[in-house]
This record gives sequence, C-alpha cells and structure tokens, in this order.
Amino acid sequence: MKQQVNDINSTLAGLLSELKELRGTIDSLYAENRSLNRNIDKLLKENRELRKRLEKYEQPPKDSGNSSTPPSKEPIKAEVDRRTKSLRKKSERPVGGQSGHEGTTRKMVETPDEIQEVSSHYCMECGRDLSEVEGVLEYVTQQVDLPQIRPIYRERRFYKKVCSCGCCNRDYAPRRRGGNAIVFGKNIRAIATYLSVVQCMPYERLQSLFETMFNVRISQGTLANIVREMLEKSRPAIALIERMIKESSVVGFDESGCYTNGKLNWSWIAQTTYLTLVFRGAGRGAKVLEERFGDSLKNMVAVTDRHSAYFAIDFLNNQICLAHLLRNLEYLNDIDKEQTWAKDVQTLLREAIHLRNQKTYEVIPKDSWLTRLDELLKKNLDNMRNEFNEMKRGIIRCRDYIFNFLENPEIPSDNNGSERGIRKLKVKQKISGCFRSDTGADAFHALHSIADTAWKNGQSPLKAILALV
Repeated sequence: MKQQVNDINSTLAGLLSELKELRGTIDSLYAENRSLNRNIDKLLKENRELRKRLEKYEQPPKDSGNSSTPPSKEPIKAEVDRRTKSLRKKSERPVGGQSGHEGTTRKMVETPDEIQEVSSHYCMECGRDLSEVEGVLEYVTQQVDLPQIRPIYRERRFYKKVCSCGCCNRDYAPRRRGGNAIVFGKNIRAIATYLSVVQCMPYERLQSLFETMFNVRISQGTLANIVREMLEKSRPAIALIERMIKESSVVGFDESGCYTNGKLNWSWIAQTTYLTLVFRGAGRGAKVLEERFGDSLKNMVAVTDRHSAYFAIDFLNNQICLAHLLRNLEYLNDIDKEQTWAKDVQTLLREAIHLRNQKTYEVIPKDSWLTRLDELLKKNLDNMRNEFNEMKRGIIRCRDYIFNFLENPEIPSDNNGSERGIRKLKVKQKISGCFRSDTGADAFHALHSIADTAWKNGQSPLKAILALV
C-alpha cells in the first residue's frame, strides 16, 4: 500500500514536470506565433505598398486620347496610336466623299495674265523646219504661279506750305529726331505681324524669310518693334471684343501655363462662337476672371472643364466639357477592359450628344437623362480599382452641370472651342520657347484674339491685321 502511494506521488511529480515543460513549450510557441503574426502584418503592409507603387507601372499610360494630357507631352508611340484611334464610333458610311456631296474644282480664268503657245519647231521623223506650218489647237491648260517678289521703294516727299497769314502748314507728323529716313510700309508690317502671330514664326526665321523670299533686309529687333507697335493699335478692337463678350449669354473659358521672361504666368481665354479674347493673368484662380469681367459673370453660362476655379465664381450656370469626361472614361476602359460601368456612362453621354446634334434647336428636358445617370452612380464600385471611385465622385460633384446643353441649344456640349483658341499659344511656345518680355506676350495675346475673331467671322486674319495698320 505504501509503495503504491509512493508510485502515485512520483507519477504525479513526473506529470507535473511534463505539464510545466508543455506550458513552457506553449508559451514559446505562443510568443513565436505572435512574432510571426507581426511579421505577416508587416509583410502584408509592405505588399500593399509595393502593389500601390507597382500600379502606376502596370496601368496604361495617359495620353491626349484618354486624359487631359496635351499632345505635346505624350510619347511618340502614343501619338502614333492616337492617330489611328478615335473616341468616335465607326459609322456605316463608306470611306471618302458621300453621295450628294458637291465637290470643288479649280476653274480656268477667262482672261489670263499671260498666254504661252507650245508647239513643235522641228519634225520628229525627218527633221523638217515647222516654224511656217500653222498649228491646230489640241487642248488648253492654265498654270498658276507667283512672280518673283521684289520690294517697292516709294519715296515720299513732305512739303510745308506757308499761308499769307504767316501760318506754316504741315499735313503730316513731324520727323522724329534721329529717326531713319527709310521706314517699312503697311504691307510689310502686316505680313510680319501675321507670320509672327498667326503662323507662329520666330523672329530669326522671319528675318530669313523676308530676305530670301521678299528681298527685304529687316532686323529681328525691328520685327519685334513692329509687333509691339501693333499692340497699341489693337487696344480699341480688344476693348470692343471684351465688351461684346461681357454681353454674351454663353461663354467658354480655359487657361494654360504661359512662360514670360522665365516666369510662369497663365494665359486665359474667353470665347464665343464669333469672339475670342485671350489675355495673360498672374494666377490660375477665380480672381483673374472676376477682376476682368466683374458683375457680367453673373449673366453668363460658363462652358469649362472641371477646374475648381470655375465653380468658385458666381456664374448664372455651368456646363462642363463632355469631351473631357469621355476621355477620362476611356482611360478607365484601358485599365479594366472587362468592366461595363465606364462604357455605360460613355454610352449615356454619347446618346445625349447625338440627340442634341439631331435636334439642334429644340429644348430637350434633362430629367430623364439625370435619372439614368443617377442609376449608374448608385452602383457599388468598391471591387474595382480606386480610379473608378475617384471618377464616380468627380461626376457626382458636377452632376448638375452635365446635361444643361440639352435644355439650352446655345450651350455646346464640349469646350473644344476654348481649347482650339488657346492652343495657338502653346504652339508659339513650343517653337520659340517662351516670351522674352511682358509687352511681347501681351502683344501676341491681343493680336491672336483679333486674328481668331476675324477667322470665326469668315474674314481673313491678314486683312484684319492690315486694317489695324
């Protein structure tokens, strides 16, 4: 009996020792498990960060076809792809001129400036002289050419007349002290301004062109002075354009960076179907437009992109550019080709634009279109990439400004007119780099405004500039 008790005690002691060892093992495993869990959390966090960093390399590149990236900043491959890809859907019409389209052919003039008779002087077989043989008219063509351009030197003699009363009469401005006896006429000044502003030629190339084609030697400094002098002559016309824009009910706005003397300024455009006003501002905020247009903004419907400055202004109403939205939605299609949400929103916008194009002058209620849009905005996009929710939130913020063009036929569905008008400044900067002075920049803005307004009204920009001279 005593031996059995001793056996039980020793057994319990052994079990207790094993239990302590197991507890130690469990504690060790528990500590190891906690350490592993911390490592797993750390690895998961690193994995999320790496995936986020990797996304920008995996996602399709942005270009002018699926974002607001300007064509000048996209790679060459993207430019090639863009030229073979369009947001427009392919129609059922055949390629080329459509049935019923009236073609244009250059017609021969009735009274040509020169007549040149072409005939054979010798026989191709026997070599006989054919100068006395009368020819038979077979056919007639006309050739359009330009004569060699040479400048006209026009000497102007100024006479003063003294009246019997003793008054000395001069029907001309007095000659400036130290002024050159030779000045350039109005045609040279107008052409120099036209080529610099409308055709965006830098002064060095202008100087070469005048000497090579027109046989006129003119310095780059003189060319710059001509453009600056045109700024002063353009001020009444610019004031008229600005006043007419202030009285307009629908105005498109846009802005773009403009480097002047190495400093970043902003070029702004305010334009309608028949008017263009481009001017330079110190910033990109709403204050620039408020200082320029004042209370007239309250009577305008502004057609713009989604830049926040336009929605900080007390406009009568807004219309956002649907072309921008379609491009941004196209980028979502490139990210995820299997999803249908972005495609459905694109389809809705295209249908609205197509309806407006069919019913050009009708007032179309927008309520049903907003209802369809709201149904798409209610969809849960959490299972998609973050860009989809960002786009959804952006559309929700501007929901009330998407279909205003349906209810007012004067409102366009896009802001392409403003982008076309301000693109000229980017072309000029692409060629010349930047404006060297504030005066030169202001001159380009003002003269481009006049030239573009003339073009919109079916007039020649060169004739408009010549009228300023």
